[in-house]
This record gives sequence, C-alpha cells and structure tokens, in this order.
Amino acid sequence: MTIRAVYFDLGGVILRTDDQAPRTTLAKSLGLGYDEIDRIVFGSASSRQASTGVISEAQHWRNLMHDLNLPESEANRVMDAFFAGDRVDYTLINFLRSLRPAYKTGLISNAWDGLRPWILSEKFDDAFDHMTISAEIGVEKPDTRIYQHALEKLNVRPEEAVFVDDVPANINAAQALGLHGVLFRNTQQTLGELQEIFLHKKF
Repeated sequence: MTIRAVYFDLGGVILRTDDQAPRTTLAKSLGLGYDEIDRIVFGSASSRQASTGVISEAQHWRNLMHDLNLPESEANRVMDAFFAGDRVDYTLINFLRSLRPAYKTGLISNAWDGLRPWILSEKFDDAFDHMTISAEIGVEKPDTRIYQHALEKLNVRPEEAVFVDDVPANINAAQALGLHGVLFRNTQQTLGELQEIFLHKKF
C-alpha cells in the first residue's frame, strides 16, 4: 500500500542535545552528574505528570526547584542552562517541508504543554500537518492510543504511515499497530531508510 503520511518524534530526533557542555556545567554546579540531572528533569514522577497533562510544564519546573533545594525564582535560569546545548535538525525539518503538500506529515511527541508554543516561536510548525503532543491528549508513547489519535487526525491507515523515533519501544508499538517504523540513529541513516521505504511502497 502506498505511503501517505510520515510521522516524526521530536526529542532525540528533530531536537537533539548536540553540545553536552552546558548541561554538564549545570549538573556540576548542583553537585550532580550529567545522567543524574537528565533523570531528574525527564525521568521523575513530576515529568511524567507534565507529559500527560496532569500538571503544567511550569509546575514541573517548580517541583524540580523544590527537589534541587533551589528557590522557584531559579527555574528559568536552570531551564535555560539545561537546554542550552539542544539544536534543531533543520535537515529533517526541511525534508518534512519538502514532502508537503503532496504527502501528510505529523509529529508524535511525549512532551510537556510548553512544546507547541516553543515550536511556534521557533517557526517550524509549518513542517507538520498536525502535531500530536502527549500533554495535550493525556496519553504517552508507547500507548497505542497516541498513534491512533495521530492517524485519525491525518485520516490515514496504519499501513499508509511511517513513524521515526529514537526509542525502540516506541517503534515496536507503532509497528504492532501496523505502521512502518524507522529507528533514528542519525540523520543520514534515517533519510536513507525512509527513501528505501518510499521506493518499495511507491511513495
């Protein structure tokens, strides 16, 4: 069956921490290692609540300040330092732009409620026909419902869609539903695998 839609994850794929130095410096200033601060920000119960819309991103950062024994007024400084080494991969963004309007494109991201405003501020929302963000619908990958939601929004069947993510469990869940999966390792590899799928599916 012909491919009609391509979905991408954001964190770890389109948006990656290319420079670890700022996060490492922040961690050291707090008496932590790089992996420790990463777990605190992304792996805590507070992060999970923010990712499913139970609390706001702002509340998540206030919770983190409490956990780090810092005043709430430090939240913006810590957040800016934590993300200072992150970069948007505009090769992937421009690839998605190049597919439209002939083909549908979507985002499927486990993320807090600040993601959509941030994408709008960075001006690459035009790369997507629809953005499925976990905090907005209350469901995270690899829950099947998040993929079903994304498919419904673009009106495509699973076998008509490709999904790119850097987490094997998320790819496995998408493939179990019928989507074609590409596990992101780097930009060149991902674009090459997509072209192979497009070729064999008469994209």
